[in-house]
Amino acid sequence: MKPAAFAYLAPRDLDEALDQLAEHGADARVLAGGQSLVRLMNARLASPAVIVDINRIGGLDVLERRNGSLRLGATVRQRTSELSADVAAHAPLLAEAGAHVAHAPVRSRGTVVGSVAFADPSAELPTALLALDGRVVARSRFGERTIEADDFFTGPFTTSLAPGEMVVAVEVPVTAAGTGTAFVEVSRRHGDLPVCGVAATVTRGDDGSVGAARIALCGAGERPVRARAAEDALTGSDGGADAIAEAAARAADGLSPIADCHGSADFRRHLARVLTGRALRTAIHRAAGEA
Repeated sequence: MKPAAFAYLAPRDLDEALDQLAEHGADARVLAGGQSLVRLMNARLASPAVIVDINRIGGLDVLERRNGSLRLGATVRQRTSELSADVAAHAPLLAEAGAHVAHAPVRSRGTVVGSVAFADPSAELPTALLALDGRVVARSRFGERTIEADDFFTGPFTTSLAPGEMVVAVEVPVTAAGTGTAFVEVSRRHGDLPVCGVAATVTRGDDGSVGAARIALCGAGERPVRARAAEDALTGSDGGADAIAEAAARAADGLSPIADCHGSADFRRHLARVLTGRALRTAIHRAAGEA
């Protein structure tokens, strides 16, 4: 199939793009990588009247350290993030999760920000952003604001962006010393969206106890979700096998997965517990400097 007719706009600077988004409102969609949007348009599952292509706008492809965080602009490709030495050194969870996204040719075109803004509840990168305590930088012609990842995702493919806003960057804090991270998932085939996935960060104190933990799940609800009961069970513990087992057992508390042809709600809850245990074991080993 082919998409329904639409108007194509290619602004040369950010102000022009924001003016176009303000003018066309809900009828407009931003195009960066297009790996999700164009597929939906071809299937007639999305029919925006206006496409605003931001690829010609300078400065949106910058990946840099800024004020203790890594900032990835709106046109930074997923493959660029995956292979970046800065990402590997300062936010390795983002690279590890990114390597699970589709296939290399898709990641060479798709953008990190685009995946986050698309807000697929099964997608890896929004889940990694949530586990990393990341932020979304949104801008409209009325100004700029920063939205915490915990507040950005509101439902399936929906976010807290206001009409006329676009995401210009995502930011993740530089991973602190003594912190280990891990991402694991189960999918039908490599490159498919996961049936369930878990992103975890664990920070150990000088005494070896777990000082902080963040655990985020994809494919486990209507948006990427935090496994807060599991986080609470692990925090303050010694990070040993019993503590990991207790946290994993709590990972499905409060989850309401959506059943589909790939897995029932009960199966997804089971995967949430199993994968949380795997992710925590790896993250804790890495926090201790072990391979």
